[in-house]
Amino acid sequence: MCTGKCSRFIGLVLIPMALTCIIANVLLIFPNADGQWTKHITTEVWLMGGIAGGGVFMLCPGLSAVRAGGKGCCGTGCCGNRCRMLRSVLCSVVGILGAFYCFMVSLFGLIDGPLCETANDKWEKPFVDLRKNESYLFHKEDWSKCLRPPNIVLWNIVLFSIMLGMSILEAVFCAFQIINGCIGVFCGDCRKEGKSKSKDNDEGL
Repeated sequence: MCTGKCSRFIGLVLIPMALTCIIANVLLIFPNADGQWTKHITTEVWLMGGIAGGGVFMLCPGLSAVRAGGKGCCGTGCCGNRCRMLRSVLCSVVGILGAFYCFMVSLFGLIDGPLCETANDKWEKPFVDLRKNESYLFHKEDWSKCLRPPNIVLWNIVLFSIMLGMSILEAVFCAFQIINGCIGVFCGDCRKEGKSKSKDNDEGL
């Protein structure tokens, strides 16, 4: 696969991943899909790891990679194509930083658990000091400590897990694009030469 096609593929994969992180983070702001609980959300949700790190920061390398590998890049000449590849490399570096931010926020969001109302009518994080050596993630019987919002523990686990998984994949694809982009900068896009010959042959006919 030539660098142009590979770049376009990576970009088209990164964009839906970024949108997935944004949607997951937005849903975390509205626990159980109900706006009345928005004032009772954790710091990890407000840090916007999915919206900023895994989302907006990831749209930059995604769109840049698509543009670098787009059909129109071959008509801009060697210099233009190499510049777009270089731009995609720089954007991918930013993307890795954003993915790392999303990963760390999601990780701590999973470790600490949600903010919820417990049996003593207090809003707290009941799982922070629940077990020193074991996580509440593996003890479903402890989830009942959270009374409101309904199903908040499962809501928190699923959405933060999505963001965590997406951030890992985003970092991997950004790393691939850095390698692919560097090859494109030094070696060019293999599609260009073939298309140029094809165009010349058509004009000759």
